[in-house]
Amino acid sequence: MNAMRNKVQLIGHVGNDPEIKNLDGGKKVANLTIATNDTYKNEKGEKVEQTEWHKVVAWGKTAEIIEKYVTKGKEIAIEGKLTHRSYEDKNGEKRYITEVVANDILLLGK
Repeated sequence: MNAMRNKVQLIGHVGNDPEIKNLDGGKKVANLTIATNDTYKNEKGEKVEQTEWHKVVAWGKTAEIIEKYVTKGKEIAIEGKLTHRSYEDKNGEKRYITEVVANDILLLGK
């Protein structure tokens, strides 16, 4: 049951070209957004499509794969965990962010 704790799986399209940073020691980090779509029928019976945007961060080998093969519009599947963090912006205001830390990635489509 522990393997199911804080596990996120998403399939969607990449919203922008991933941002890759090279850190000290040669480690890489990739930041990207993924759009997922859901459809449902409203009370009038009309089909409604809803798009959700997800921030994704990947480290190490996963970031290297993203750097080589992932571009804007590419359909991918990711598996990881949901994290929350905060930081202070340039104006000293506290900002909160929720993101998926990707452990695995699968390239889909052509």
